[in-house]
Amino acid sequence: MTDDEVRAAVVAERAEQVDLLAALPADRWDAPTLCEGWRVREVVAHTTMPFRTSLGRALMELARARGNVNRMADRTARRDAAALSPAQLLAALRDNVAHRWTPPGGGVRGALSHDVIHGLDITVGLGLDRRVPPERVAMVLTGMSPRNVAFFGTDLTGVQLRATDLDWCHGEGTPVRGLAQDLLLVVCGRRLPAGRLDGPTATRFSRRDP
Repeated sequence: MTDDEVRAAVVAERAEQVDLLAALPADRWDAPTLCEGWRVREVVAHTTMPFRTSLGRALMELARARGNVNRMADRTARRDAAALSPAQLLAALRDNVAHRWTPPGGGVRGALSHDVIHGLDITVGLGLDRRVPPERVAMVLTGMSPRNVAFFGTDLTGVQLRATDLDWCHGEGTPVRGLAQDLLLVVCGRRLPAGRLDGPTATRFSRRDP
């Protein structure tokens, strides 16, 4: 897969998210997502931050967070979500569909991963019936290194993740089956709504009812 092909997938993913978010009722911007503690507005604030923030400002924010990237991301997402309206956040995404930002060390495939994963945080969290094209999910999954998987800290011991819509599996052990996009979320440490995965240990990666 060439960088140009992955770049085209980034543009397509963002454009589809713009359409989805534009149709979202205003109150749904305050609905919870799969990102723990983040509503839709915090997720969109996070994904659009690179378009709205200079490198110098981002480095200052990282220094304030004492070098902790996750702390910086959480702090800035909450701040910007409180300061910007849904219309402003949507405009930031719409105006930057073709933006060439890439995460440090991640390249264009890292940008695609960032957009696909957080898009799924929204749609799966809200129970929306959106399927990311399997070939796009495949670009993300095949680009994940052991270091990327380790970053999320998900315990996959004794489990084999097996996609039902792609020729993809990961790990060894008891099979957990599901759509590739759902298994991607499992790798990223998300807990899914019940019924999206199949297998004897599927509940290990599902949300528990209150």
